[in-house]
Amino acid sequence: MRIAIPVKDESLKFFGNAGHTPNFAIYEMSGSGMFRSFKLQEIRQNPRTDLDHEHDDEQHECSHGHDDAAHIAQHDKMGHVLEDCNYIVVRRACKNTANTMKNNGVNIIKYTGEAPQSEAILRELAIKFQ
Repeated sequence: MRIAIPVKDESLKFFGNAGHTPNFAIYEMSGSGMFRSFKLQEIRQNPRTDLDHEHDDEQHECSHGHDDAAHIAQHDKMGHVLEDCNYIVVRRACKNTANTMKNNGVNIIKYTGEAPQSEAILRELAIKFQ
């Protein structure tokens, strides 16, 4: 089972706004129950080309319309790069991110905790991955 987590960079610091993250850490989960483990497989760059703002602001709100076809196409790029994942962990996801994940078979798991690193988040959420 593969799980994507939005991260800032190779430090694997969680980036809560999935649609605007610079990168995705892709983990492989193995085991079951309390014996689940997670292994980092790779870091993938967010393929969106319409992100013209500084990525340090994960609270960013876009000024464009969410029904804009070009904007939806950018989100679709993100869905395609994650289509081999079973889950994505997010703090925030707009309706276009949610739609593209659904269309690509990627389930969204919302994270509301405070852990800053992706591996700690995976351990907290392990029971939610079926």
